[in-house]
Amino acid sequence: MNDRGRLRIIGGSHRSRIVQFAELRDRAGFRPTPDRVRETLFNWLGQDLRGRRCLDAFAGSGALAFEAASRGASSVLALDEARDVIAALRRNQRTLGFETLCIEQADAFAWLAAAGGLAERFDVIFLDPPFAADPWRRLAPLVLAVAAPGAAIYAESARELGGDDLPGFSRLRHGRAGAVHYHLFVPLAASDAATTSEDA
Repeated sequence: MNDRGRLRIIGGSHRSRIVQFAELRDRAGFRPTPDRVRETLFNWLGQDLRGRRCLDAFAGSGALAFEAASRGASSVLALDEARDVIAALRRNQRTLGFETLCIEQADAFAWLAAAGGLAERFDVIFLDPPFAADPWRRLAPLVLAVAAPGAAIYAESARELGGDDLPGFSRLRHGRAGAVHYHLFVPLAASDAATTSEDA
């Protein structure tokens, strides 16, 4: 269910709970990740994220962050630079009661650049930047610096992405839903031992 002003969490402890963001639905470029895409993504990642640290670098509606928290991630950090988006995320967090979810108002590029020197690493990183930006080559080294060994990197884009778009990563999966291309990447060091399965 997606009606531009709300979405449904599709799995985990908060399955079927509603996330509402009516005040954001007319915002330019605002496109919550659809149910069908989230369902496929969590089939790829596994339904249970217990013990995994997640980063949603361009949180928007929070669809991916809330889904990860519902599926038991040990920690979820959601970033967005827009004040109204952060307010909606925090309101939904209070309603849903996710204690493992942390929400920060921050520019993703600046935050990633600063975090690269820290010890914390993430096991799952969600990347759904504004489609018009096409920032993948700029993002790649920043994400690589905060990715744990064997991390799963989800990327959503207006076009199909390959290894040349995210240097240092290997693409394992790709799908398309309408105008949205969605992908699963891993750092190259981890990809050597992975079974590649394209277009699943």
